Amino acid sequence: MLRLKILASAVPLAVFALVARGEFLPGPHPCIEASGTTVQIASIPWLAQLHVSFTDDPAAATVRVQVSDNAEAADFAVIDDIDDDAEPGACESKGVPQLVAISANPTASDPVIYLSQDGPADYRIFVHSKSFSVRDAAALIVGAHGGHRQLEAASL
Repeated sequence: MLRLKILASAVPLAVFALVARGEFLPGPHPCIEASGTTVQIASIPWLAQLHVSFTDDPAAATVRVQVSDNAEAADFAVIDDIDDDAEPGACESKGVPQLVAISANPTASDPVIYLSQDGPADYRIFVHSKSFSVRDAAALIVGAHGGHRQLEAASL
């Protein structure tokens, strides 16, 4: 009986530790600031306002993102390893950040991103970073635009 009581008291502590490890403790999460709003990769997927996924099939994609070899040719560039000192407060905002999660199981309304080296593309990104992956950058730029294609947003 004592073992059961110890187990029953330890389970909530373990759950709290997992949640705290995921979101409450400070840690670097890839983020960008766009139009005064901070967009950040969510460490806990169910807290995210937008979920995106990736595909290798261009026909299944709702958003195409081209990975550029040149920062000047990109719509969005992430270059953060030039200086080893991170810029303090680079993604701090007075408001709550918009969280984006990368999902393995998208719903029908979630943006599906196709990464390619050549066009046509809705967005072009350049990534040279220690803290951002190409997938992180693509998810953030699509999340910053609400999951919509750039061309559709421009035609409204």
